[in-house]
Amino acid sequence: MSSDVFRTDSDFSDQNLSDLDSRWSELTGDESQPDPADAFVFHFQEVDEQLGPDQRWSTWLDVERGSRGPDPRPDWVVTEQAAIDTELGVLKTGKEADVFLVERAVEPIGDNPARSSLLAAKRYRTEEHRSFHRSTSYVEGRRTRNSRDSRAMAKKTAHGGSVAAGQWAGAEFGALCQLWKAGVPVPYPVQVDGTELLMEFIDDGDGGAAPRLAQVRPPKELLGQYFEQLRDGMRELARVGLAHGDLSPYNVLAQGERIVMIDLPQVVDIVGNPKGMDFLLRDCHNMATWFTNRGLEIDEQELFADLLTMVF
Repeated sequence: MSSDVFRTDSDFSDQNLSDLDSRWSELTGDESQPDPADAFVFHFQEVDEQLGPDQRWSTWLDVERGSRGPDPRPDWVVTEQAAIDTELGVLKTGKEADVFLVERAVEPIGDNPARSSLLAAKRYRTEEHRSFHRSTSYVEGRRTRNSRDSRAMAKKTAHGGSVAAGQWAGAEFGALCQLWKAGVPVPYPVQVDGTELLMEFIDDGDGGAAPRLAQVRPPKELLGQYFEQLRDGMRELARVGLAHGDLSPYNVLAQGERIVMIDLPQVVDIVGNPKGMDFLLRDCHNMATWFTNRGLEIDEQELFADLLTMVF
């Protein structure tokens, strides 16, 4: 055998051991002899496991790796197993999902400092609990891999309803991951677990939720900045072959001087969906109308043509 791979007993001489002892004291400042057993000593700190009625242990490690947000992961994402999720209240009630404010926090343990972050938890309802049933036009071209799930959804069984709700959550999570990596201004998707999607909470800078674009009346200069950001975001969407599909001033948040697009479960393949162009044109119409009404003249056909150059 090659001596480059295997060492003989002579390689571990008393001289080598004494060098190890001196190196130990240099690194640790400890003149005592190192004990190999020290490498296997674990230090534990007791953690209070009593949770409140609105709390649960973090579900970060409960989901598959592919159900966690994309890299590079922002520093604010809390991944510790000892973290606790605390529900702080309702942010929004919708026709097909409700959004809750959740704090994910971990107490200081040993040398590790306390960490926390605020998340928006979007929980999709099953079909029987929705007051709105999204048009099947959005999902043309999508496929369900599991044949049992397909049959259950077709028969509208309880299992099928759960599968459908989970598919909408999974679809939005997948869209957010793709768009966040492409540079589109969307919330960072933290994780998806069944019918629950956890994502970045977009605040107003004062602890509250950022207002929707429809709720603000920005000055002309800021209005122009908002449109440039919106157009850039729509361009990036079109560059990867997608349209929001339901874009309006109610699905865009105004966070200070930046905008953030939200509500993307129905994101549409512009080419693969037979009505993809119609959805894209409708997005252009909705946004051009709002900006024009606010005093910034936007031609929806020019915007539509500009986005098409990104697609083809």
